[in-house]
Amino acid sequence: MRELDFDAALERIRGLVWRTPLIPVSAPNADRVGHSVPAARQSDAWLKLESLQRTGSFKIRGAANRLLGLTPAERARGVVAVSSGNHGRAVAEVARILGIRATICVPDWADPSKLRSIRAAGARLIRAGPSYDEADERAAGLAVAEGLTRVHPFDDADVIEGQGTVGLELAEQLPGLGEVIVPLSGGGLVAGIGLALKRRGVRVVAVSAQRASVMLKSLEAGRPLRIPDEETIASALSGGIGDDNRLTLQLVREVVDEYIVVEEDDIRAAVRSAFRDHHLVVEGGGAVGLAALASGYRPRGRAAVIVSGGNIDAPALAAVAG
Repeated sequence: MRELDFDAALERIRGLVWRTPLIPVSAPNADRVGHSVPAARQSDAWLKLESLQRTGSFKIRGAANRLLGLTPAERARGVVAVSSGNHGRAVAEVARILGIRATICVPDWADPSKLRSIRAAGARLIRAGPSYDEADERAAGLAVAEGLTRVHPFDDADVIEGQGTVGLELAEQLPGLGEVIVPLSGGGLVAGIGLALKRRGVRVVAVSAQRASVMLKSLEAGRPLRIPDEETIASALSGGIGDDNRLTLQLVREVVDEYIVVEEDDIRAAVRSAFRDHHLVVEGGGAVGLAALASGYRPRGRAAVIVSGGNIDAPALAAVAG
């Protein structure tokens, strides 16, 4: 893999992404913090609200960094991506802004609100079957058949570099950061943040949903595994890591200091708490870090919890938070 330059990536994508705020876990009604945190208002744990990012998740960072690097010929042919929802929404929106034709392949169980947003951005949406792996295979086939450039959701250096810009923002916003708690799925977010912050001595904790833990099980097995998709409120974390995973399996192994697995009930409680106590709309996959805290995990030192997404269908939110 090429050497990643997170500073250059942050500058590159600045016009397409938002600098997301922090709020303290212990004081949900405090003013949001957009820049550095004054000493008088420092807290042990803070929420980094990528749920308030453009398109509702961190995914636009990697998508923007990847699409901005396309050649003129690649832009003219168009792009294709597989997604459980958030990556597809991000690719569709960046492609719309840049005038690039986009095709998004999703499994049948993708969140309806995410599908509506993909369509609204003008992308071609293909529901490719009951599993994420089938959607991935459909995207790969379209890339070959139509000459489209694949925009991988995580196993790509440009995407990892874009996701790592979350870490750069955190380093500026939260002096004395000692630990970052990050949702774990395909590994692009954890790898990017870990690489951006490890040189600063920040400890990295990765949180998996019990029903969406293929990366963790692959790490334990020492090779990429295929595991059937399970129904979970954390569907944004579902899906495989690719039989030919080139980057994230090894990078996650290198940067993560501790792994945590949270159960469905804890995730639901975290979504409910975010809504009731912090007035935040957070999807299940974005709430697993909060679920880790609620289930008893105690950070070592000053910590940031990445709230990675807020794209949850209204009926689903009402069922959990009501």
